[in-house]
Order: sequence, then structure tokens, then C-alpha cells
Amino acid sequence: MSEAKHFTVYSPDTPDFNIPSSAQERVAFIPTPAAPSRRSRQSIWYDSYKRRARCPRVLKPLVSRWVKFVENNSGLLLIASAQLFFALMNVAVKVLNSLDEPVPTLELVFIRMFITYVCCISYMLVMGVPDPWLGPKGVRLLLVTRGFSGFFGLFGVYFSLNYLSLSDTTVLTFLGPLTTAAAAALILKEKFTLREGVAGAFSLIGVVLIARPRFLFGAAPQVPDHGHVVEGGHGDPSQRGTPADRLLAVGLSLLGVLGGTGAALSIRKIGMRAHAVHSLTSFSAYCVVASGIAMLWQRPHLVFPHRPEWVLMLLFIGVVGFVAQTMVTLGIQRETISRGMMGNYVQIIFATAFERIFFHTTPSPLSILGTLIIVSSAIYVALTKENTNKGPRAGQDVTLDNGETTLEEGLLRGQEQDEEDDTSTPLKERHEMKQG
Repeated sequence: MSEAKHFTVYSPDTPDFNIPSSAQERVAFIPTPAAPSRRSRQSIWYDSYKRRARCPRVLKPLVSRWVKFVENNSGLLLIASAQLFFALMNVAVKVLNSLDEPVPTLELVFIRMFITYVCCISYMLVMGVPDPWLGPKGVRLLLVTRGFSGFFGLFGVYFSLNYLSLSDTTVLTFLGPLTTAAAAALILKEKFTLREGVAGAFSLIGVVLIARPRFLFGAAPQVPDHGHVVEGGHGDPSQRGTPADRLLAVGLSLLGVLGGTGAALSIRKIGMRAHAVHSLTSFSAYCVVASGIAMLWQRPHLVFPHRPEWVLMLLFIGVVGFVAQTMVTLGIQRETISRGMMGNYVQIIFATAFERIFFHTTPSPLSILGTLIIVSSAIYVALTKENTNKGPRAGQDVTLDNGETTLEEGLLRGQEQDEEDDTSTPLKERHEMKQG
């Protein structure tokens, strides 16, 4: 007869049998993290909004939908809003050329980007952003690519304005969103839906109706200048130079489109690994160096200020350009390129509106039709965004963001593992007793 083995009886210390006592005791002693869990900026903004917002009960569902719409389309809205500042910059350039002798293109690029570079470095030094001069080590090559590509994108547009009309240059420039979306789908493997392609094509049609290029509509319509700079500042650029010069301008304009595509892909590839101002610093630094070398080579006639309004307008151009470029960079970081680039088409709408406000130019019916097409396409893309995140089941109230959800899931898995460890020992001992 075998001897009965000694065993310990495990009884709960609390009448709550749903949670084992050992696990229940440990729940109260989970150590507080040394630093608060990282929360997304959108969640922080949304919580702050909920605490401060005071609106009637009837309007709360509408306000809630609006807040969710802004969160889901933050990148697209940032890029579209940046076009307002780009249009203001173009108006300032036109006013600047009316104050004194028109500023040469390279001089304008040099001064504008130098102001942008100073703003970027000052911001990072004041805010304590790490690696303000060269950027984080893991993305420095991408930052170089962003600056190099961005300069060619800017130079291609400005050079083409010397020998092409503004309408022709505008249409060539707005090929950028389509080429960028296609390149992102091929290189970065981003999703490019049919609806985004159709909306982009319709937006390009709207741009053509507003710009009315000569090769489609002839030379009869006089297209207003939306504030872009033309070397020399006088005359129709399409009447300057030889056919070979205009062909070169078309080629460099397309090179500018490719440069803008490379810059957007670089920003998207960098993502959140670098601050948005890092990208803008690289872009402005390369533009300053390249335009400075080009001025030393070409030796253009430099224009110096003679009136205080000239200096103020030039500073305004630099600051507004800095804000616009920063918003574009933030938008590309938060949105797929195929959707984000749709916001670029809004610029020509702002340009047409500012022409009416500041220069009293009446838009034609075709311009109004093109504006409606662009706005409709942008709204369509914004409202048909697919939700890539799996949402909660009906009836569930989720208040945790991704970081907190991950933390809680980890704690629950640890708790379940501890429960299994606690229950496995007595069960094993009972099994051994039966065998004995």
C-alpha cells in the first residue's frame, strides 16, 4: 500500500472566483511606466477638443463626424491648405516685381531659400530638435536625395517660365501628382486605387480648362499671370527664344516634374524617422548652394532693394514659402502620395481667386467650370477614403489609441500566462497523487 503523498490545498482568499487570488493581488501592483505611453498627435488633439468643445446636443453628432473627417484626411488637408500659402507667395512675387526692377529668377530662389534655411535652423535650435544640421543618421542619404530632387523640381519650373507661357507651364507642372502617385505605387508599393486615378485625371482636365494652354486653345485667350516670375519681367515668354529654346524649356519642365516626384518619394520614404523641418532644411540648403553656383556662372544682373516695401515683401515671400513647404512635408508624412498629391490642384483655384481679389481679373466660364471639377474631385477623394484599420465591433466603446492598446494587450497576455502558471502546479500535483 503506497503512502499518501503530502499536498497543499489551494483555496481562494476572496469569494471572487472569476479572478485567481494571486492574479488579483498583482493587478494592484503593476508598476507605473517610467514615461507615459506615447500617444498619437491626433488622439491628443481629439481628447483636447472633446474637453474644450461646448456645443448643443443636437450638433454633437455633426461635430463628431467633422472631427473624424479631419483626422482621416489630415495629410490631404495639410497639402491643400499649403496651396493657399503658395498662392499668397505668388501674389507677393507679382507685387514685388511691380515695386522695383523685376528680380532675376536665380536671385529670387537664392534669397527665398536662404530665408527658409535660416527659419529651419533657428526653429530646430530653439526647440531642441536633434541633429539640426545633417539630420538623423539613418536617413541622411534620403535627405540628400530630397534636397537634390527638390532643387531640380524648382529650377525646371522657373526655367520653363522664360520660354513658355504660364498656361503651358501650369499644365506641365500639374502632371506631377499623377506621375508621383504612379511612382509611389511602383516603388513604394503604395495602394493606388482606380477612383484616385480617375479623380486625378478629372483634376488635370480642370487645370487645362483654367490654364487654357496655347497648343489646345490657340493664342486668342489671354491667360492672366498668377504671380509667377519670368526672367526679365516683361513680354510674353512664349514669344521669346528659338524653337530649340522652347523645346529645351519643355524638357526641363518635365525634368522638374520628375524632380518633384523624387522629392515626394523621398519624404514619404523618410516618414516619421526625421522631423519635417529636417527635410525642408535639406531642400533649402541645396537650393541655396545650387542657385549661388548658377549665379556665379551666369552672372545675372542682381537687383538690390531701394524701398522698404521691397524688403518687407521679400521677407514675406520667404516666411510664407517656409510655412507652405512645412505643411506639404507634414502632409506627405501622414498620407499616401496618391491621395495627398490631389491637394496640389487646389493651388490654381486659390490663384484664380487672388487674381480676382488683388488684380481684379474676372475668371472666364471655362475657369469656373475647371474650378468646380477640381473641387468636386478633391471632395470625392476625401470622402471615399478606405478605412485600412479594422474598427471595433458594434457596441464597443474604444478610447485607447494604438500605443495604449498595445500596452494593455501585453499586460493581459502576461496576466493570462501568470494564471496558467498558478493553476498548473496544483493540477500537476493532483495528477501525480492519482498515479501514486
